[in-house]
Amino acid sequence: MSHPPAQGAEPVHPQPPSPAPPPAAPPSKNRELVLRLLTAAVLVPGVLWLIAQGGFWVLGTVVAITLLGIRELYQLLEAKGAQPLWGFGMAAGALLPVVGYFGNEYHATILMTASLLGFMVVQVGKAQISQALASISGTFFGVFYVGWLLTHAITLRNFQSVVGAKWGADAAALYDPNVGAFFLVFCLSAVVLCDAGAYFAGRAWGRRKLAPKVSPGKTVEGALGGVALGTIGGLICKGIFDVLWPELSAGLSWGLAAALAFVCAIAGMVGDLVESLLKRDAALKDAGSLLPGMGGMLDRIDSALLAIPVLYYLLLGSTYLSAGFR
Repeated sequence: MSHPPAQGAEPVHPQPPSPAPPPAAPPSKNRELVLRLLTAAVLVPGVLWLIAQGGFWVLGTVVAITLLGIRELYQLLEAKGAQPLWGFGMAAGALLPVVGYFGNEYHATILMTASLLGFMVVQVGKAQISQALASISGTFFGVFYVGWLLTHAITLRNFQSVVGAKWGADAAALYDPNVGAFFLVFCLSAVVLCDAGAYFAGRAWGRRKLAPKVSPGKTVEGALGGVALGTIGGLICKGIFDVLWPELSAGLSWGLAAALAFVCAIAGMVGDLVESLLKRDAALKDAGSLLPGMGGMLDRIDSALLAIPVLYYLLLGSTYLSAGFR
């Protein structure tokens, strides 16, 4: 049984709540750089090995990356209040690389059209229609942005057979059957070194903002450094192949290699800005946390999503001119 406090005793007062611990400091730029380099050291050899293997190895990798990328994009859409059709969108996105591998761009276009029609039918059958426009457009955008664009990695890796199917054996004879491995590594070299050049040049000399509303950390000086190093990266890639596997790179002149690497670097930078725009709109720093120091899968493939299709179509145009007017 409790007893009343003794006369003259000091009354007991409740203690104030303990102050909340200060928020954890964000990781330093040096620590983030170390994480990026360690992640790259693991990823790069694996990616090069997969590209060299080709076939179902590349197909399976592209399907897996597509699923992860669409998942992250739909999470961005949900952060904006949209309700994407997850199952249907991811199924359509995963099918696109498969269709691109066994078929061609025409078959992939048919699948894209059928997917859009399917999304509309599914949305009509839903009880809630208040987010119908955002649901349909967001779901289809994920399939196009990740699935359709990344499918070009399949067609670029199989470039010689694609050329043969389009223009016959004479056009295909311009290239070695494994030339697509060189083209894919060439593109990724330009894109990855452009990203590295932009990062280091921006830290060293960045003054003027490139797109302050979209990505405040990017600078004009960083962009120039990125394009320069990306172009050099493409040329270094060609030089290495000229020494080790000349049968793959001999068909690409040094002048054309410089021009294509330059365009790939710019396309990759635009792709990076596009993804930054999506994250800025969703008020998120990264699309995910799958890759230490690099964020999510979308954060890693955003540049390649535009650069690979651009290189693919430029090479098709160059091949057409070489085969038709030489």
